[in-house]
Parts: sequence; C-alpha cells; structure tokens
Amino acid sequence: MKERGKGTEPSVDERYTQWKSLVPVLYDWLANHNLVWPSLSCRWGPQLEQATYKNRQRLYLSEQTDGSVPNTLVIANCEVVKPRVAAAEHISQFNEEARSPFVKKFKTIIHPGEVNRIRELPQNSKIVATHTDSPDVLIWDVEAQPNRHAVLGATNSRPDLILTGHQDNAEFALAMCPTEPFVLSGGKDKSVVLWSIHDHISTLAADTGATKSPGSGGSSAKHASKAGGTNDKPADSPSIGPRGVYQGHGDTVEDVQFCPSSAQEFCSVGDDSCLILWDARVGSSPIVKVEKAHDADLHCVDWNPHDVNFILTGSADATVRMFDRRNLTSGGVGSPVHKFEGHNAAVLCVQWSPDKSSVFGSSAEDGILNIWDHEKVGNVGSKMQNVPPGLFFRHAGHRDKVVDFHWNASDPWTIVSVSDDCESTGGGGTLQIWRMIDLIYRPEEEVLAELDSFKSHILTCSS
Repeated sequence: MKERGKGTEPSVDERYTQWKSLVPVLYDWLANHNLVWPSLSCRWGPQLEQATYKNRQRLYLSEQTDGSVPNTLVIANCEVVKPRVAAAEHISQFNEEARSPFVKKFKTIIHPGEVNRIRELPQNSKIVATHTDSPDVLIWDVEAQPNRHAVLGATNSRPDLILTGHQDNAEFALAMCPTEPFVLSGGKDKSVVLWSIHDHISTLAADTGATKSPGSGGSSAKHASKAGGTNDKPADSPSIGPRGVYQGHGDTVEDVQFCPSSAQEFCSVGDDSCLILWDARVGSSPIVKVEKAHDADLHCVDWNPHDVNFILTGSADATVRMFDRRNLTSGGVGSPVHKFEGHNAAVLCVQWSPDKSSVFGSSAEDGILNIWDHEKVGNVGSKMQNVPPGLFFRHAGHRDKVVDFHWNASDPWTIVSVSDDCESTGGGGTLQIWRMIDLIYRPEEEVLAELDSFKSHILTCSS
C-alpha cells in the first residue's frame, strides 16, 4: 500500500519547480545562496546595523570539504531585507548555481576537523561553540580571531578555549544557556557534560575587547608566563574541565537543550529513544527518564522559551512530538501531548519560534522545512484534506536534506536554512534566507480587512 502511494508523489525536481513558481505568492522575501561545500550548521549572529530597507547581520556557517582544502568556520555578513520591501517578481528570479548578493563572506577560521554544529552564546553572540569529530568542544571569539586563507597545508586556527570532559567523540549535541555562560554537550560516550565559561577567567564573556585571541598571537591568562618568550611555538589554547557529567542514556546522545528559565535544568535525547530531564542542583542522575519517547532514534530537541512546560522532539521515525513536562509518561513510556506527522523521512532539526509561543519549525531528510502551530491542532476550520493537523506552511525550496535552520530573533518570522546537496546535485549545499508572506500568519480578520481594502483595485485590474 505504502509503495503504491509513493509512486504518485512528485519527483524532487517537479516539487521544486512547483515551489519556485509559487515563490512570489508565498514569500515576503527569499535569498538563495549556492554553497561550494555543504554547511552542516547555520546560525544567526548579532545584528550589526539597521537601515531603511534592510538590516545587516552576522551569519555563522561552515564548509565541510573533501580534504583538498581545510574545513572552515565561516563568518558572513547578511543583508536582511525588511518586510514588505522586496518586489514579488524579483525574489523568484534567482539562479540556483549562483551566490546571493545578500550574503558576503566576512571572515574564515580554519577549523581543526569538520564543523558538525555551531552554537552562539546568547549573552554575547560573537562567542560561538563548535562540535567536530573529537571529544572536545571548541570555543571561538569570532571577532578576535584573525581572518585566514583556507589553502591546503594551512595550519589550523587556534580556539580561544577548549572544553574537555567527554570520553569519546561528541559530534552533534551542543547547546548554550540563555541565562548564564554555560555550555552543554552530548556524545558517543552516552554522557551529557556541562561547563561554565566563567571557569576560564578571561574576557571571553565579559566584553572588554582589550585582550587578544590566542589565534591572533596574544597570550591567554593560562599562558601569561610564556608571554614575551620566543614565538617559534605558539601558546596552546587554554582548556577547562566540566562542572558536571550526567549519565543515564544507553546510547549516543544526539541533542541537548537548556531550560530557558534555568541554567541548572536541561534535557537530552539520544539513539536509545529516550528523552531525559536533568537538574544539576540535584545530582548527576536523571530527574525524569522518558523511555520510548519515539519509535526510533531521537535526533533533536527544543525547549519552548515562552512556555517552559513544552518540549519538542524530532526522530528518525519522521515525527515531531510535543511533550508536557508536567505529564511526560503514561504506562512507563513517553506520552506526548501531540504527534506532528508531516515528514516522510528522519527529522533532523526542531526549533520553537522566538516570535509566537505556539509556533515551531521542523526540518528533515525529505528536504522539507515545515512550520507548525500547535494551537491550530483541532481547529475545525483548518482540517483541509491531506494536511497534517497543526501544519500551516511548507518550505520546499531545498532539494536535499535540510540539516539545520535557525529563526532570526532580531527579525521576526525570518529563517535561515541549509541543505546538504550531496545526494541530489552531486555536491555542495544550498543556503536560503526567507520570510513567508505575513498574510499567512496574521490574524484572519486583520488579513481579510486588508485584502478587502484592495478589492476594488483588484477588480479594476482584472477587468
């Protein structure tokens, strides 16, 4: 039965062509940026300036290369066009093979190993953490790091701080705390590890701007005694050990997240199909362990910044589930408030919207980025045929797995998303920055009133 249904699905190219024809109708703005090398992560950095028609903002990306040139962490400047500025006919006139004029590379950091994940420190978003294929978490002050030329044989940039504590590679699970300069990580050692950047007495978190980054040849606090010596061997990066190591998973930890209101509470998900809640004040054992949170490996988790009772999880079973932490299990297994079924492949990334408490996005290996509103589940009016409950927008601009996306906290309803196109177009990746048209998410009465005011104009045009 399933196989027969699959035959009627449009091919990736057909779906893409249909999507592109609808861009002028569905989007307020869209920028398409072709990447020579895939980026496994994309994150917004600080907003730099506001102008009449657009804002300038940092964007963090990476280049996952084949070894012919080094792997890099890329800091780009992005021009984010303001709402209701871009002309509908212009935003769909892009060439898939071209770079976008809205995205300009600003600085390159030569990264030791491939960059699997990037996370910025909310209190100071010029500090970022990266995960690579090693047990360490690397911390970078991207403004202080020197710009490097990524050529074969170039030496690696030196991280400003190294966080040690994992016993095996920690490749994906990484989070920064919204309230304190804390970092959380998970790895193949089945552990969740917590650090405080405060433990490195430096100017990293307190922004004085006076010290140099280790990468720029300045001496760090730990190596101050070596300063003024010979410059033949540069000082190594300082490192710190963890505040705590938390054990309770039976397999690789795939994602971690802090509770938005507490630096001491966090959650993690893993290949053991479990969602675990932790509290550092209580000890290093789980507070709640939700067995069988999904029917397969869990890949991602996010905690609602507006309502700390709600936690989202995404899994290889192609579903997104929403849990209420006041009532996580039933009969010994996970009991989600709702299951969102709008993907047909493994879900790779979930994230709550910073703008509206009931809205979130999910991206998957099927190349789709879905936008959901859990308050729309059960609405009689929204029960359109074949539309999963809660789903109200599908971004189908990628032609391969959407490995990461990030809502822009400085620019409401603006999303950056990135796909790894190695399967479909034979390499590289696609970065898209986009904002759906506001008629889709604004209150219905408001939208109808606005459209009504254009009614006579539309009628005269069509006649």
